[in-house]
Amino acid sequence: MHLLRGAVRTYAWGSRTDIAEFTGKPSPTAHPEAELWFGAHPGDPAMLETEAGELSLLDALRDDPEGQLGAAVCARFGEALPFLVKVLAADEPLSLQAHPSAEQAVEGYERENRLGIPVSAPNRNYRDPSHKPELIVAVRPFEALAGFRPVPRTIELMRALEVSDLDPFVNLLSGQPDGDGLRALFTTWITAPQPDLDVLVPAVIDGAIHYVCSGRDEFAAEAKTVLELGERYPGDAGVLASLLLNRITLSPGEGIYLPAGNLHTYLSGVGVEVMANSDNVLRGGLTPKHVDVPELLRVLDFTPAEDVVVRPENVEDGIEWVYRTPAQEFSLSVLDIDAERLGYEIDAPTRHDGPQLLLCAEGSTVVHAKGGTVTLTRGSAAWVPADEGPIRLAATEPTKLFRATVGI
Repeated sequence: MHLLRGAVRTYAWGSRTDIAEFTGKPSPTAHPEAELWFGAHPGDPAMLETEAGELSLLDALRDDPEGQLGAAVCARFGEALPFLVKVLAADEPLSLQAHPSAEQAVEGYERENRLGIPVSAPNRNYRDPSHKPELIVAVRPFEALAGFRPVPRTIELMRALEVSDLDPFVNLLSGQPDGDGLRALFTTWITAPQPDLDVLVPAVIDGAIHYVCSGRDEFAAEAKTVLELGERYPGDAGVLASLLLNRITLSPGEGIYLPAGNLHTYLSGVGVEVMANSDNVLRGGLTPKHVDVPELLRVLDFTPAEDVVVRPENVEDGIEWVYRTPAQEFSLSVLDIDAERLGYEIDAPTRHDGPQLLLCAEGSTVVHAKGGTVTLTRGSAAWVPADEGPIRLAATEPTKLFRATVGI
């Protein structure tokens, strides 16, 4: 078991303060820090802090895959860690995007290989042959758009904006209030000629301004999101697409699970994200990066989703809170040590015999494993190989640890 130093990723939408403050580093930083990666992704592996110096987690897995991952995990996923953990800090909206299914990822990866598109090329959609289900859990209040809203509610929103240019699209949805109607409308907007967008998007923005100024509350968050996106991306079809998606505010501890085909964008906030170890993203707008609308339309799931917020469930011992998802590559939970348990050594529940990645979100605790002990404080992480579990915890103050493991 060793402390794990994450890899910082700098993107324009990141924060100059949030990740630095979370990890106890000086802020503001010179560049926006968007993500802190804890994992063994070849693009940016985390580093184990060993007695002999830093060692890439990727190299540690290559040197001893069965000891690090366990025989059962190797049998299921090969000699690679199947999940990636990130701390994500968004000061600005991310691109409008979705991720492929397992079958779509394999087909797309092989297709782009045959076309001779380099894996590092900016116009590459599929950088690996894996799908990318993901779960984001808010550390601070977190704003997002995720999944298509039920059609009747979307019709109410569009009518509330009182934009006559939206009337044909309201009629389209009213005549086909299901996923097929959403597909038809989204396809119309995302493929519209720019001159048409240059008329419709400003009209919708004007409608949102009037709605906000009216003082009405029912769709205030949706209208303000239109204004924010319209200011950053004038004339972008993604501004219109925001009208079709669930507008979500997560309180700390709440999450969103994003399966294949779920159209989404994160708007602002700080969260812990766990996902299958993939970098496949299909973008549809709200970004200067590569956008491939036909490929996005091929993978999108237009089934409306009403309740997309995931809340943790307490297991029998009362210490662990688990976020239930169907993902096989990962499972995420929070080990919550309250004031009544301070000063005692506590056995963490044994999920299975695979590896564990621990990330401290609050407090301080000593972690005991077969291979020694480490002390975790807010923003620090530890890697517990399969052959060094299970673990015991001795907290000196109320503590919350995110724990990522392979899915059960």
